[in-house]
Amino acid sequence: NAVVRGVTKSALRRGWKVVGICDGFRGLVEGDFRGLDDTDVSGILVRGGTILGTSNTANPFSYALPPLGSPERPRDLSKLAFRNFRRLGLDALVAIGGDGTLTMANQLYKRGMPVIGVPKTIDNDLSATDVTFGFDSALAVATEAVDRVHTTAESHNRVMIVETMGRYAGWIALRAGLAGGGDIILLPEIPYKAEDIIKAVLERKRRGKKFSIIVVAEGAKPARGGMTVAKVVKGSTDPVRLGGVSYKIAELLDGRVGMETRVVILGHVQRGGQPTPFDRWLATGFGVKAAELVSKKMFGRMVSFRNYGFASVPLSAAVGKLRRVSPSAQEIRTAIGVGTSFGNSGVTG
Repeated sequence: NAVVRGVTKSALRRGWKVVGICDGFRGLVEGDFRGLDDTDVSGILVRGGTILGTSNTANPFSYALPPLGSPERPRDLSKLAFRNFRRLGLDALVAIGGDGTLTMANQLYKRGMPVIGVPKTIDNDLSATDVTFGFDSALAVATEAVDRVHTTAESHNRVMIVETMGRYAGWIALRAGLAGGGDIILLPEIPYKAEDIIKAVLERKRRGKKFSIIVVAEGAKPARGGMTVAKVVKGSTDPVRLGGVSYKIAELLDGRVGMETRVVILGHVQRGGQPTPFDRWLATGFGVKAAELVSKKMFGRMVSFRNYGFASVPLSAAVGKLRRVSPSAQEIRTAIGVGTSFGNSGVTG
C-alpha cells in the first residue's frame, strides 16, 4: 500500500492519470482495473497488504486461473495482457513484487512493454538491492515471537522452536535469532547436523541453562537431505510451499536432551498487520523513485536501495539469482561471537 500511495501521489502531482490493476497480472490479463486518485490512497500508508489485491498464480505467459486457463492446461495470454495495456492507453506499468513478479515483468519488458519494477518480499532475497520492503515488518513480528517464548521456555525448562518464513533464504531467521537472543539458528544456507544441535542444547544445560531457544527458517535442511515441503500448488510461479521442518527438529531432540520440546510456526502472521516505520519510509521512497524513472522513460529497471540511497538497476540484474545469507558473512561471525550455534560445528563464520 505504501508503494501504491507513493507512486500515485507522485504521478498525480506530475499531472498524470493513475490506473490500479487489480490482483496483479490477473487484472492485466482479464482487464480488471480501477482509477486511483488522492482520495483512494489517503490513509493506506499504515495499512499492510494492498488495496489492489495480488495473485501468485496469475502468470501471463502460463495462465492457470479460470475461466481463461486451468492448472492442468495453462495458456500463454501475454498477447491479451498487451492488448489490455494498449486499450487502457497506458504509458508505463509499475510492477510490485518478488522474484516471480519481477521475472514476469522483465519478460513483458523484453517483448516491448514499458515496465518499472519495485522489490517487495518479506524474504529479502532479491538481488541488486540491500533490502526489500516488507522484510523489516516481518522481522519485527518474528523477533517479538522469539522474545515472547523466552519466558515460557525458561519457566518450564523447555526447548522452544520458532519457525519463520523466508523460503530459500534465511534472512528472517538469522536476524530474528540475533535480535531475540536465539541460542541456535538454523538456515537454508547452512545445513544442520542432528548431533550438533543436540550437543549445543546439552552444552547449555551443563552450564546451568535449563532451556534453549531455536529459531529455524522454513527452508532449513539437514546436511544429508532436502528441505521440508508442506505442499505443492499447481499453477503458482513458485509451486513449492515449505514448512514443518521445526517438527523434524523436535523429533531429533525428544528423549535425548532431557527437556520437553515445543514448536511455534509463525506462518502468515509475519505477513500481516501494520508495516514498521522503516518499511513505510522505504516503500514511499520506492514509489516516488518509480514515478521518477517513468518520467525519464527509464524502463526495464527496478528501484533499488543501496547504501541508504534510492537508485535503480536493470530488471535482469534483480531476478534469476536469489540473494541468500553467506556462511562467511559478518552477521554469522557476530552470532558465533556471542555463542550462537548454527547446528553445524564446521561453520566458523
